Amino acid sequence: MNKTHIDKPIPKLRKAPQPPLSHQGATPDSDRAKRPPLAEPSATGEELNPGDRVEGLGNFGIPTGEVGTVERANEEDAVVKWDDDGRERLHQPWLKKV
Repeated sequence: MNKTHIDKPIPKLRKAPQPPLSHQGATPDSDRAKRPPLAEPSATGEELNPGDRVEGLGNFGIPTGEVGTVERANEEDAVVKWDDDGRERLHQPWLKKV
């Protein structure tokens, strides 16, 4: 017996108002608490200049304890000579003037 292929229209998927839940009983994304925004490390607006003393900032703007001297800086980045080791180029928001 040879069966012939019957062309059936493919059903269209309906648009869901939100993505499906990850598991049965999960809280929908719209009802979950939103994550707090990350803290801006250093939005002081202070311009860094060569010779300025700076402290490194880690995640959430927490000081890392590294202290150094700015050697070169522009509006976005700064080259810092750390007291205990070499030079490093960092994005200015990750530095705090001390």
